Amino acid sequence: MGVGKGNCAICGKPLMYYRDAREMTCVTCGKRELGHSICEDGHYVCDSCHRAGGVSCIIDVCLHTTSANPIEIAMQAMDDARIYPNGPEHHTLAGAALLAAYANAGGELDREEALAELKTRSLDIPGGTCGFWGVCGAATSSGQAMSIIVGATPMSREPWALCQRLTSEILANLAELGGPRCCKRTCFTAITTAVPFIAEATGVQMELPDQVVCSYYSCNPQCLHKECPYFPASAL
Repeated sequence: MGVGKGNCAICGKPLMYYRDAREMTCVTCGKRELGHSICEDGHYVCDSCHRAGGVSCIIDVCLHTTSANPIEIAMQAMDDARIYPNGPEHHTLAGAALLAAYANAGGELDREEALAELKTRSLDIPGGTCGFWGVCGAATSSGQAMSIIVGATPMSREPWALCQRLTSEILANLAELGGPRCCKRTCFTAITTAVPFIAEATGVQMELPDQVVCSYYSCNPQCLHKECPYFPASAL
């Protein structure tokens, strides 16, 4: 899964974050753009390059899964080497897992069209929004899934409100857990918040495990360990 235990997609070393955007050059595609993070060895990878393989993996998993459990679907994708410990590919993962599970739970949804739309919307969410925008990408992705399910637009009334309520509940739960960022923790929280919310709003009941246990903590140097509700008791 990704490169080592660090954060750089090239060498695995920790990233340095800047409060102000700086001009950087992607070591993968050569694109020059404004960015906020670079690794200790000077590697910068743009969002497009960082998530390209991961997003393809996510969509493939979600198109073919028969599971009605979005945590199970998300973990299947997370186990793939193209999904890094942290990164903007998770901004697609949360919503895509929800859409796939919703369809498998009997929800009326054209899975292929819904996932294509979710992919388009989620690719507009840049990396680092949790810290730089105050809005976690997993929460936004879940809101996008809700929007697709209920057919919300900027001119909707109740569907519009449902999307705002869901994302606000997810963000409140994430805020209670605190930082620093962990894309596994935020995805798990977004999904476990969304499943009962969507069931109440639509009557479609997806599945959830009795307990979500993270197996990716060793890949995140910033893991909260026992302060995270998904940290395995066996590792305490």
